[in-house]
Amino acid sequence: METTTQRDTGSRTFHASEGLRMLLTRLQADGGVRWRTDPEACELMQYTARRYAALARKHRLDPWEAAAAAFDAMRAPSTLRANDPWAIVTRAVQVTCIAEERAQGLLCSVHQARRPRVSSYHDAERFSDREHALPDYHPAFSITPLDAQADERPQVEVESAVEDAILLFTLLGWPTDRARGGVEYVCGRLADAPSRPSAYESLRRDYAARAMLDVPQRAWMAMLRTLLGCGNPLQAHTAAGRGILLRLLVGETLRALLHDDDLVADIVVNAPGVRP
Repeated sequence: METTTQRDTGSRTFHASEGLRMLLTRLQADGGVRWRTDPEACELMQYTARRYAALARKHRLDPWEAAAAAFDAMRAPSTLRANDPWAIVTRAVQVTCIAEERAQGLLCSVHQARRPRVSSYHDAERFSDREHALPDYHPAFSITPLDAQADERPQVEVESAVEDAILLFTLLGWPTDRARGGVEYVCGRLADAPSRPSAYESLRRDYAARAMLDVPQRAWMAMLRTLLGCGNPLQAHTAAGRGILLRLLVGETLRALLHDDDLVADIVVNAPGVRP
């Protein structure tokens, strides 16, 4: 019968490289089934966890995570053929611990963290964990407040163009309420339309709007035609084809529009209350 002393002496044989090679050769026989049944396999893994505990703590890991990495290395055929099996296992555990630590910092898999092009990045950080504000960390992260970014000039130009268009219709004989209501309604629909022609076609068939604004069909069509300039495709590249709103936005003045005889005549002749 095997004595306790003999069993303890046998269990310590794997502390040396040749003893580890002999034990691994026995454990790997029969396809590695003995890893589950051999009592010395349990002793080997407990010893491995103690052996690499300091290395694991250095990389903020549990000792048994290092033991798991050692287990994977021990099962590799190259470990049995090595001159120093423990050296191979130690290096494998070290590499795995480094990769595990990098994977936790990079928020990626261990497999990815082993790749140099991934491990070269710095660890992921929360903005709230920084001692200094983000703009102080790097100039590239500096931003201008939204209020300062907003350029009010385009909005002012649009509002000015709308008011000039309303004034133009009013000066040419349109009732103020119908001129303002019609122009503002057309501008609202134009803002939601993908293009001026589509807005024109939609508004041309908007009988409810014409009734709500109390604008006769003849006057309504004249307003759309002069505001949007889409009544005749042949005039697309002319002043009449651009329409009042676009002409005002590109820099034409109200005075210049009043000198456009064709435009003035179209608005005056088709004003509400004027008989054709």
